[in-house]
Amino acid sequence: MLKLEKLSKIYRTSEVETHALDDVSFEVEAGEFLAIMGPSGCGKSTLLNILGLLDNPTGGSYMFFGKEVARASEEHLTILRRGAVGFIFQSFNLIDDLNVAENVEVALIYRGVPGGERKRRVSEALERVGIAHRSRHLPQQLSGGQQQRVAIARALVSNPKLILADEPTGNLDTANGEAVMELLTGASRSGTTVVMVTHSLVHAARAQRTVKLLDGHVVSETLLAA
Repeated sequence: MLKLEKLSKIYRTSEVETHALDDVSFEVEAGEFLAIMGPSGCGKSTLLNILGLLDNPTGGSYMFFGKEVARASEEHLTILRRGAVGFIFQSFNLIDDLNVAENVEVALIYRGVPGGERKRRVSEALERVGIAHRSRHLPQQLSGGQQQRVAIARALVSNPKLILADEPTGNLDTANGEAVMELLTGASRSGTTVVMVTHSLVHAARAQRTVKLLDGHVVSETLLAA
């Protein structure tokens, strides 16, 4: 479970102080599928970075599966992040010089998983997202939808407790976007907590709940499904 209480994030320069997040409080239950919505510049990406332990808040509390991490060291955050979080990005973020299987395997190399176990888990992850037949292809040989499937396999292969998806359908057509949403919904049904930033009302409706941000504040929470 994730729990934010009065969370804030302030960026300061010599002349300007910007409140990216201000007094943000909400919880995410284990296994929940949550959508975060709001206009550009409202704090969605900042919030996702904090949820994914890529950044520290300026103030407030963040309980990450029962552990207070708001002021944890970068070393500690890295250990927690590698062990518990999978990321999916709008731009896929695949490594051009590695083939599909190698791109997925990278997530396990960082975690120190032995070679034989890596191969087995990569094969299972690629089968799960329907891209195993492209395992030896390079990213540039794939369509956008196929590349996003690889990115999802990379996020799933380490069996994370939490998947964070930043506009995962933003660069995809309708059919591929729906396919990606099916994979994220399936991950949630399997017990993985999924938090997705999206501008799409249609895709947000696939989540169990939405949190809407405006100017760094939570302005509404809507329960969409049981």
